[in-house]
Formats: sequence, C-alpha cells, structure tokens
Amino acid sequence: MKVEISQFAETPMEGVEQYLSIVPQEKPDAALLEDEEVLIEIRSSALGWVDLMMTSGQYQHQPKLPFTPGLEYVGVVIGTGRAVSEDRVKIGDHVLVDGFIAGPRSSGKYQQYGGFASYAIASLEAIIHYPDRLTFDQACNLLGSYETAYYCLVTRGKLQAGETVLIHGASGATGMAAVHIAKLLGATVIATGRNDEKLAIVKAQGADHVINTSPETADEKVRKFRKEVKALTNDEGVDVVYDGVGGAISEESLRCVKFGARFLIVGWASTPFVAKGKGKRGAPNANRLPTNLMLIKGLQVLGCPMVIATQKNPGIRAQRIKDIFEWVEQGKITPFVSSVYPLRDIQEAMRAKWNGKIIGGAAVRISDDG
Repeated sequence: MKVEISQFAETPMEGVEQYLSIVPQEKPDAALLEDEEVLIEIRSSALGWVDLMMTSGQYQHQPKLPFTPGLEYVGVVIGTGRAVSEDRVKIGDHVLVDGFIAGPRSSGKYQQYGGFASYAIASLEAIIHYPDRLTFDQACNLLGSYETAYYCLVTRGKLQAGETVLIHGASGATGMAAVHIAKLLGATVIATGRNDEKLAIVKAQGADHVINTSPETADEKVRKFRKEVKALTNDEGVDVVYDGVGGAISEESLRCVKFGARFLIVGWASTPFVAKGKGKRGAPNANRLPTNLMLIKGLQVLGCPMVIATQKNPGIRAQRIKDIFEWVEQGKITPFVSSVYPLRDIQEAMRAKWNGKIIGGAAVRISDDG
C-alpha cells in the first residue's frame, strides 16, 4: 500500500481530507533493478510539517502529481542491483534513505518513492547506514530535524558555549532537536510553547527554562514575555533567537535580545498561509518585522533555509552529517518520538500534526516491528 496525493489543495487540511488516498502498491521486482539501485521494504517514515505543506503546494519544492509523501524513511534492504557490492549494502541491512536524493523533496526518477509506502527504490548514493542504537521510528526522525537545527544554530547562528538561546516552537520536531543541540554546544536554553504539559517534556529533554506564551487576553496573539526573558538573563537579553514560529512571537522576541544578537528565521509555523494554495507562487500574506527594532538592537537577522542552502552548496553538509552521527553514536542525542501511527491512520496522523497534538517527532509505521 502507499499514500497518494492526487492534486494540490487550497490548504493542507483540504489536501489531506479531499485529495489523499491509500492505494495498492505492487512489490517491485528486484531482478529489474538497475546496476546501482537498492530495493527497500519501508518500516517507518517521519511525519513532518513539510509533508503537510506539500499537499497544498505551499512548500518551496513541488513534486510531480500524483506523489507519495514521506520525506525521510527507513527500512530493510530486500534487493540490490548487480553493481552494488555487499561491503557497501547487502540484503537485510537496516538503512535510512537520504531525502535530498530520493523521495518527494528530491528531483529525478526517485522522487516518486516517498516514505508513506510499503516499498521504495533508491539509488545507492541515497543509502545511509545509521547507528544501530536507534529504532526505526527514531532513525526516520533523525536527519530532517537535526540537520535543520544544526544548520541554524551552528552554521548560521555560530552559537557558542556560555551563550543563551531563545528557542520558539520547542515542542516540535526541529525545535526539540534545537534544544538538544544547543545544550550539547554548552548554551543555556530558554524554550517557549503554548502548552504546559508539552513544555514539561521539553524541560525534561534539556531546556534550562520554559515559558508559556499563550495569550492572556482576547486582544493578544501572544503573551508578552520580555520581562521573563530579561529576568532569566540578568536583564541582558539573549544572544540568539531560534524562531521557527513567526508572526507575533517574532516581534516580541526582538525586545528580548542583547545588542548585536543573532535572530535566526527558521520557519513560520504560526502563519502557514504566507503563500498561495494549489501550488501557486507568490506570498500575499508575507510576515513582516519592524526594522526600527532591528536597527536599534544592532541585530543580525539571518534566514536559515537549510535545504535550499545545501542544494546550492552541497559542501556545507559533510561536517554536520559527521557531527550528528558521532553525537548519536556517543549517545549524546536521541530523537524524541512521541507518536506512532499505522499507515492506515495517515489522515488521523496528519490532522494531529496540523493541530499541534504531537510533541517532538512522529512516525508512520509501515509494518508492526518498527
């Protein structure tokens, strides 16, 4: 079985409800594999925000229709091409498929093989052996979140030990990864969210301080939290802001920083409809930030498009992959996966993701032994 999106919708939830279907999938014949191809029986696939945005074509990359979602997936090798040596990949290996090379965010013939399916074919170069201390569900939630957090905090943000970082959307998959990496780097983490139970988990995952930013009045879009941040930083403010939320929280964050701080624009989860639906281009509802505060604070405002930057300069990826895998091997980071759904419940899973019901990572379980 596999999931198919037949056309782009006006909104992600319209896409999930109207244009998503589960259809039969025949097992590919391993005898027909090209020389450097690998056949994978998929076990688990990460469920991310991008999977939702792709259903409406509002993500910057649009796969050809119909397409199968699932950017990052893991499974067991059940077939290899004639030129694939056993010292590289062999039948029975547990592998992670590189979403830059195969799957809906890639280009070329392997784009059709998304992770919400029983089987996939990938090129040899897309196959990654991951640390065996990870389960299938943890492994499929590794690269997308931790590569994003690393690129933002390390490559762009230059976060240093002893600095303080304000992380918004900390209970999400990339936000939780950012908490893990920031603590590993020796920073003090102030994490925000809108649910005390979720924030308790974020704190248990390493955040030094948590702040609930839920509005207190009907007129507020976000609660004013500047005084709390200043109190936690001896009235100095934070060195770095990691903003994956956007909207009202961004402006309030500009009042919480030291002079010369780095403001990292990671995403805009609170304002997902900046772009037109149905795969149309343009951003009629683009977010705006006050330039006067940027000027007075001497801010470095840094866009952090991990995927686009890596596509333009693939050389920036090697060090972060090396570091992430070393940290996993050493037990310093482990993806936090709170929710697992069988493939048959994919619509329920995507609704839960859209409505903010999931803490950290989520996995779509293709088989029962993930």
